[in-house]
Amino acid sequence: MATVEPGPGAQPFDADLSARLAQAVAARREFRTHHLREDGSPRWTNRLALETSPYLLQHAHNPVDWHPWGEEAFARAKKLDRPIFLSVGYSTCHWCHVMEEESFESPDIAELLNEHFIPVKVDREERPDVDAIYMQAVQMLTRQGGWPMSVFLTPEGKPFFGGTYFPARDGDRGARMGFKSILLELSRVYREERERAAKSAEQIAQAVKQSLAADQPSGLPGVHVLQGAMSYYAEVFDPREGGVRRAPKFPSSMNVRFLLRYWKRTGDEQALRMAVLTLEKMALGGMYDQVGGGFHRYSTDAHWLVPHFEKMLYDNALLAFAYLEGWQATGSAFFRRIVSEVLDYVAREMTDATGAFFSATDADSEGEEGTFFVWTPAQLREVLGEDAARAAQVFQVTEEGNFEGKNVLSLARVPDESDQAFLDKIRPKLYAARARRPPPSTDTKILTSWNGLMISAFARAGLALSRQDYLDRAARAADTVLERHFADGNLRRTGRHAGLLEDHAFLAAGLVDLFEATGEPRRLQTAVRLHEALARRFADPAGGFYRTPADHEALLAREKPAYDGAEPTGNSVAALTLLRLEAITSESTYREQAEKLLSSFGALLAGAPAALGEMLLAVDFFLGEAREVVLVRPRGSSDALLLDLLRPRFAPSQVLIRHEDGAPPATPLARDRPAQGGRTTAYVCVRGACKLPVTEPADLENLL
Repeated sequence: MATVEPGPGAQPFDADLSARLAQAVAARREFRTHHLREDGSPRWTNRLALETSPYLLQHAHNPVDWHPWGEEAFARAKKLDRPIFLSVGYSTCHWCHVMEEESFESPDIAELLNEHFIPVKVDREERPDVDAIYMQAVQMLTRQGGWPMSVFLTPEGKPFFGGTYFPARDGDRGARMGFKSILLELSRVYREERERAAKSAEQIAQAVKQSLAADQPSGLPGVHVLQGAMSYYAEVFDPREGGVRRAPKFPSSMNVRFLLRYWKRTGDEQALRMAVLTLEKMALGGMYDQVGGGFHRYSTDAHWLVPHFEKMLYDNALLAFAYLEGWQATGSAFFRRIVSEVLDYVAREMTDATGAFFSATDADSEGEEGTFFVWTPAQLREVLGEDAARAAQVFQVTEEGNFEGKNVLSLARVPDESDQAFLDKIRPKLYAARARRPPPSTDTKILTSWNGLMISAFARAGLALSRQDYLDRAARAADTVLERHFADGNLRRTGRHAGLLEDHAFLAAGLVDLFEATGEPRRLQTAVRLHEALARRFADPAGGFYRTPADHEALLAREKPAYDGAEPTGNSVAALTLLRLEAITSESTYREQAEKLLSSFGALLAGAPAALGEMLLAVDFFLGEAREVVLVRPRGSSDALLLDLLRPRFAPSQVLIRHEDGAPPATPLARDRPAQGGRTTAYVCVRGACKLPVTEPADLENLL
């Protein structure tokens, strides 16, 4: 078995740890480090070799003596009287890779870290609870945040200095002080000015606790919240490119979905125009992968053109929702096509053998950002021959390029019939040629929360687009995640990390979507169990939910998430699911929980509604009248004739129950409602007040 050594300046491993690390090294064939022995084995190994996160494993053979987050690291810091250096990142983060290359692979910097600090590495996607707390501290200290996040803590976990990416040495990338000098100075401060460091840490810790604490409940949100959000979005709207006037430009899924609802509610054509322009421009630009489908992380410019090239599972799920609703609201064939291309990409490249979904793909390949995705005119000619000239015109490819001498592909306009036929002809050839390039790495973590979002996307699209294959994918992913991560009533985020608020909320929402799409009672039953767990273990008595359960490890603060950023908060998603559960089950306790939740964020919704862009969808549902549609089909027959009327409709305040006559009803709404005359029958109700049942499509159309 291979021998393992800690990095320079690190304390030797004990016999048990050494044996476990050696076993882990022996089981692997490839090692991400410059420091290899002649036989190809790594020169140095650290405790991250025992982890499962692809991001942590990337750092398992740095000369830095990394520890995973946990009691051992903090106990070691106390025993050795050293501060902790906390580094937080994720596997597809470009600047995380840069800092690793410059600093964490440097033996002299590693020696400093190993001798004077306890280095701890965290995958923010595994531990968003840890990330959120220390990101708040970094933002307070520096007025900015991002990843890699670099924070220095007392052995009690209180931060006294922090930042993001630090160049390795003085003068690098224009920095006055490099990471090495920062380490030397902070080590000195901790040894010689301990009282100063401890006082600073206590002040920062108290400020973090206060900032993450919940607001006092206020009144329930009224229609003024929606009007305020519309005014804000109109004020910051980019009339040329859609989205918000700024660079970089981030995907606009939540505000688009709000704008569509505002148009539906008020008839405001400006809201619809804003939503449509944003959806069109995002999908025409280089932020959308014009060859393989799927959206990159964000656009570095104001034109949706040059992206940051990583692809995240949650972005693609959220954008699939937005384009699906865009199609339902407008009938745009372009939007419908984007939904299918995004989900087909996820099915093809982001799905493991069991049907669950991977987390992300990297921005980098061959040591460069974006290399896999960009093209030159010569490369187009090599692949497409006589079609290359037209392809260059359609994709706006030039000899000068738009990204480091090469071209990110984009479209100038929504393709007409001729252009679309041409794209359908050349895209498979470009995809096949690109597939021969060294690909970006894939983060194969299976996260419950992000899988919940993608289960929703496949379920909703399967129902709306009449795609049984999408429904099958949603069902298979749900079964896999529940089998892997749900046991004895406890949900986990990954195989080894406890489930957080967003894991429960996103998966429950996905299961409700799957219930509506398939009518399977077990999907609704499991969603109810997940919300029972939230009410029991996560609830704030004042309303809403904390990110961590009551029995979670004690962290610096207990966050009640109150900002919908790149991902929605679990509170925002839970609010809408609770309202949907009340409409589906007629159980008033769900609405009571939703009202307490919305009240607990009432002041924020009234003062800064765009901060909770996803929660606005729940506010819209809450202020409307939920319509319940129950389709009852005779045993062994299909409800497709009536279901087809519902598929393309944009009906954000509607819930659907599909029931087979004679089967045990999943909800009271399906009880004592037979299929009349041996035909599928629709019952349409609003808050329990029902219209006469209908069996003819034209009659259902009139009711809707």
